[in-house]
Amino acid sequence: MSVVIGVLVAILVFGLIIFIHEFGHFTAAKLCGVKVDQFAIGMGPAIFKKQKGETLYALRLLPFGGFCSMEGENEESDSDRAFCNKKVWQRIIIVAAGAFMNLVLGFIVVVIMISVQDDITSTQISWFEDNAASHNSGLMLGDEIKSINGYHIFSEIDMSYQLQSDEDGVFDFVVERDGKKVELNDVEFSKKDKVLHIDFKVLPIDVNPLTVCEYSAKTCVSYARLVLVSLKDLVLGKYKINDLSGPVGIVDVMSGVVGDYVEDSGIDWYRLIQQLLSLAALITINVGIFNLLPLPALDGGRLVFLIIEGIRRKPVPAKYEGYVHATGLALLMALMVYITAHDIFKLFG
Repeated sequence: MSVVIGVLVAILVFGLIIFIHEFGHFTAAKLCGVKVDQFAIGMGPAIFKKQKGETLYALRLLPFGGFCSMEGENEESDSDRAFCNKKVWQRIIIVAAGAFMNLVLGFIVVVIMISVQDDITSTQISWFEDNAASHNSGLMLGDEIKSINGYHIFSEIDMSYQLQSDEDGVFDFVVERDGKKVELNDVEFSKKDKVLHIDFKVLPIDVNPLTVCEYSAKTCVSYARLVLVSLKDLVLGKYKINDLSGPVGIVDVMSGVVGDYVEDSGIDWYRLIQQLLSLAALITINVGIFNLLPLPALDGGRLVFLIIEGIRRKPVPAKYEGYVHATGLALLMALMVYITAHDIFKLFG
């Protein structure tokens, strides 16, 4: 039962994220006067098509991916409504709009997630357990944690990530104490069964429109930075390519989340929705940030060529840009095939 619900939830989440991304391109294109030939959600053969005006709207079989096909996007055109004939700044807006809308969606999801909580988790210490190692080595009640091992702390997500990713249980903190920043070196935590034991609690904050907006923005920054930090760790070898997950792996994670909160006695809707909202926010922000990376075949790669065109005041020859994006797309598809195959092997292995 949890697997079926997990798959349905994953399809809905992916569908919404893809729709928002492509709708960003679509809306920006329309506002800039570009003709949109086709707006599609999903990939593969179409299971539903409808022509409305100049645009063909399609729902395709595979619920991952989508596209907004514009006239003059990948070829030359004499039409003044072609993408290729619009000003550079207009094309930059159109290309960046998809990722921007993913980030906007992430913020909205986080706002909803935080708004339904009883309180907001801060980064200010409000309690220590008896004989707490961290208290004995420098932390005090009222300290607001600003950084851990040089990693700036925006939210409790940053704090949890940095504390749990360390190995020796010894940290360098920067805290705000009585209005001043204080550096605390070699703050220690105990370990239980090789797991770091967090021996303090932080102050809860009342939920109101101001605190929701503030902490939603901080949470989105934390999620976005996690994407970049994870990519850096992957490049530096801290993580291996087999640690990556694709759509199949994400479906498995969602099924696990659903299974945790679906019991014979009923469904813990509050905790289930909170966890799913958190996952959805992380995924859509991940998609937004990843698409802005300056890599071939991604929106970020196309932005690089547009910026170069703006600086040079003439476009890079289309055939060379096409070669770069085609190569990047082939490599990206090969990576996705590998990750998907590995996810399936882990699922059934």
